[in-house]
Amino acid sequence: MAVKESSRIEHSEPNVIGSHSVDLTVIHEAARCIGSEGSSQEAVNKILRLMSEMVGLNRGRVLLPDEATGGLRIRFSYGLTQDQVDKGLYSPGEGITGKVMQSKQVAVIQNVDDEQNFLFRAVDREVLPEGVVSFLAVPILKDQDCLGVLAAHRLRMRPRSIQSDLLLLRVIATMVAQIVTIDALVSERTARLKRENAELREALAARPDTNNGILGESQSLKDALMTTLQVAEQPVSVLLTGESGTGKERFAQILHLNSARRDKPFVAINCAAIPENLLESELFGYERGAFTGASATKQGKFEHAHGGTVFLDEIGDLTFELQAKLLRVLQTSEVYKVGSTTPVSVNVRIVAATHKDLQLAVNQGQFRLDLYYRLSVFPIHLPALRERGNDVELLSRHFLLIANTEYGKNLYCGPVALRHLARYEWPGNIRQLENVLRRLVLSSTGSEISPDSVVKVLEAESVIGSYAKPSAVIPPGRPIVDPAESRVSIPKTMNVGDPQARPYGWVSANEKGSIEGALRETFGNKTQAARILGMSLRQLRYRMLKLKIN
Repeated sequence: MAVKESSRIEHSEPNVIGSHSVDLTVIHEAARCIGSEGSSQEAVNKILRLMSEMVGLNRGRVLLPDEATGGLRIRFSYGLTQDQVDKGLYSPGEGITGKVMQSKQVAVIQNVDDEQNFLFRAVDREVLPEGVVSFLAVPILKDQDCLGVLAAHRLRMRPRSIQSDLLLLRVIATMVAQIVTIDALVSERTARLKRENAELREALAARPDTNNGILGESQSLKDALMTTLQVAEQPVSVLLTGESGTGKERFAQILHLNSARRDKPFVAINCAAIPENLLESELFGYERGAFTGASATKQGKFEHAHGGTVFLDEIGDLTFELQAKLLRVLQTSEVYKVGSTTPVSVNVRIVAATHKDLQLAVNQGQFRLDLYYRLSVFPIHLPALRERGNDVELLSRHFLLIANTEYGKNLYCGPVALRHLARYEWPGNIRQLENVLRRLVLSSTGSEISPDSVVKVLEAESVIGSYAKPSAVIPPGRPIVDPAESRVSIPKTMNVGDPQARPYGWVSANEKGSIEGALRETFGNKTQAARILGMSLRQLRYRMLKLKIN
């Protein structure tokens, strides 16, 4: 029965120094198991093996509460068969083990054969060695709570005292309490993460796709989506505006998939990603022999998209020459391959997108006014992520789920970390948010993305600088006046890379003298002349064309 240890503790044997040395070795090795073993099962089993091999505490077992029965069952053991482990079930208060759990007191059974409450439940008497066998059981305590019971057999007639064994068992029970507590926390957190992920998957699967794959609940996003769906079936050109990373290509796909052209090709072209000298042949194709390397006739993107939709991303980066050719396609529905004089009829819908202010570009002479009107029959502005309220948290959970699945992890992002993400301005918008979540998942080592790691990553992102404010919209009928037009000469130190060097405006006849002077000074080198004039090479060529400068 469970008793106070003072009533049945033997006096220590003479070999005290040797006993203490062994105990310290066991404790040292057991402490190493806590941090080095891969799982709680491996750690506790190794500790129980140390108890058996080094101090003779045999058939050690750790019993923990069983949720199914409310009693105790053997969770970890050493020296027991699986059948013996399976039989180690005890109702609340049953046997020596049950009483230790209830009373939180140590039990010392000097002779198991003389104790009426000893059940021989897990290990039959026939299995135990002959002679007097003792049984020791100590509660596994965490603060004031009893987490379970640590118990073992030992031979009664041994030089090592029972008092030494009890002291060692109590120390080991404290270590086991730490292992059990950590294991319970990990299991609880893992179960919660799995439950949250399952709930999110179910919610996403059960939720009707009213947003056409666009995730978000903010009113600004819903307005943009509703406008997109309103014009989807109409055969008009659409201009998508908004900052980089706001999902312009996804909205272009929505326009295509909700139109009568949904079964035809959707061809996306990033006008800024293709070199200027290759863009025309990519868009319109080329004939064999049109240039070096053109060994066969090739269709362009417009021909590939016949009957479908062409998405022209970063349309503001097109050269004036290509702007003119694109305007001709819009007007005639015909393209000319490079090296050909025969038109090819195409039936495509054009959806253009830009993060630039095209109205400002028109006023600055960087974009054709007639092309602007052709493209912006129906403009749709996409909101920046910082304008979408609580959508940041929703998108963060979505990208976290994707990254967890892709990288084989099961990380959790708590409310504090999510608030840090929601307060950030996100100059790169959705694309930046997705990349940040991927980085956090890859760099996190625990089971949760900590708020500190979020702050650290966002501080690194902030080096890019605060988001660029949208350019002011120029009121109609108020062209920008170029201060350089009134100058007689332009300083040679002006740097083309300086954004304040020259705010470009309408081409003025007064510029002709300055341009001719710069060209004479650089012996006709247009690149150096453009640098002196504080403009790009493309803008210099445009002015030379308009002013008929040879």
